[in-house]
Amino acid sequence: MMLTKKLDDNLQTLHTMLPLNRSFDFIRREITVSTLPALFLGLNGLCDTDLLEKILSDLQSSISDDHAGIDDLQTFIKAHLSYVQVSTCRDFDTLVQALLSGPSVFLIDGFDTAVLVDVRRYPDRGVEEPDAERISRGAKDGFVETLLTNTNLIRRHVHSPQLVFELQKLGSESRTDIAITYMDGLVNKNLLSYLRKTLAELDVSSLTMGSKTLEELLVRKKWFHPLPNLQLTERPDVACSYLCEGHILVLVDNSPVALILPCTIFQFTQSPEDYYKSPIVGTLNRLVRFACILVTTLLLPLFLLLAGYMKPSSPEFQLLTTGDMGPMRLFFYVLMAEFFLNLFKNSASLSGSMYSGSLSIVGGILIGDMAVDLNWVSTEVLFYAALTLLASLSLPSREFSDALGVYRAFLIVCTGLGGPWGFGIGCALVLLSILTTPTFGGMSYFWPLCPFQPKALLRLLFRSPTVEAQPEDVWNRGKVKE
Repeated sequence: MMLTKKLDDNLQTLHTMLPLNRSFDFIRREITVSTLPALFLGLNGLCDTDLLEKILSDLQSSISDDHAGIDDLQTFIKAHLSYVQVSTCRDFDTLVQALLSGPSVFLIDGFDTAVLVDVRRYPDRGVEEPDAERISRGAKDGFVETLLTNTNLIRRHVHSPQLVFELQKLGSESRTDIAITYMDGLVNKNLLSYLRKTLAELDVSSLTMGSKTLEELLVRKKWFHPLPNLQLTERPDVACSYLCEGHILVLVDNSPVALILPCTIFQFTQSPEDYYKSPIVGTLNRLVRFACILVTTLLLPLFLLLAGYMKPSSPEFQLLTTGDMGPMRLFFYVLMAEFFLNLFKNSASLSGSMYSGSLSIVGGILIGDMAVDLNWVSTEVLFYAALTLLASLSLPSREFSDALGVYRAFLIVCTGLGGPWGFGIGCALVLLSILTTPTFGGMSYFWPLCPFQPKALLRLLFRSPTVEAQPEDVWNRGKVKE
């Protein structure tokens, strides 16, 4: 629907499209612009009042001009509207969408064109280091919930003319801003085209949970695929390092994270801490982290298998024995230890910092001596469960660690119910789940292992010096499969 030249008719149409009189946050003020009636519309809390006062002063000062009217609206805007971000529109759909997004609207009687002035000032928190990705050295900034602030943080790290932010809107109701971010000369053009096409074809009313909702829409997976399909980061330095390697970032307004495309399983083993330490220390930390993946997934199931069903007779293996305890009783102990440690881990992560000390004391008492005295767990089970918890906490990605926890719980159940056969079948099913994990664009989840690129694989396993870390060209990750 197009605007008309009568201000009253335009206002009446807006009343049918917007709750101007029912919703308190709509600001409406009648003004006079060069002897002509005009109307200002905005949203309370999203407008910079200081800028609006200056703009209204400039517009209303035109009353004292010699001319008694406005001959050309564009010429009038250039002469009397000194603000930078000004645009016009002639249809109600664009006007309403702009108004609900934050920009203010000016309607002048006698013109079928609305003036849009972007004076948005979103309520946001300060830039600070994200709790989930803390490091001992390096930058202490992190993404926030405001899209423009996040793009500025990336621009601050990358001063390249090839850096591009493509803005799109997603959601028929929420109309959430999405920024596709890439380096024009480094990005995989096929993957970029596929991403644009996928976003254009998404049929969703709103991004309820922000970037997480978009993640599930971009990569559809079955319930038996717990591993994350996209990597998330709240650190601008990490996001920019992937950006300069040819990856694509997707920024979602109201979400303090960046989605990284494409994604491989090896990305969840890397930490920025590796690059703020010497190469040998970073390599050691990375290899320990790889070992922690095996410990997190297999230590408790292997203990249950060896101690419950394959008791060694040799004295040097007595660390795995539990006396005369039967396999089902040991299975119960391992299940209880798994439950208690997950309960403690989730409680500590979701509770405020003021409760962290109390949770540590309560968790130590409940999962320590008291649990052993009450015969809920044994000392051996508690020891191996504690090692499992420490290994899982050493992984930099919480989503990846939680997915390994799902595999571990599945293997414990299979081993407790089926013994050696159950452990073997469970390992086969876990391996099948990992190998069939879908990725965006159908690109390999196991690059550079498949397709095999030995030089790139060495870069992932070992932390190289800075002079050798940057490849001459962007790594070839294979073809995009729609």
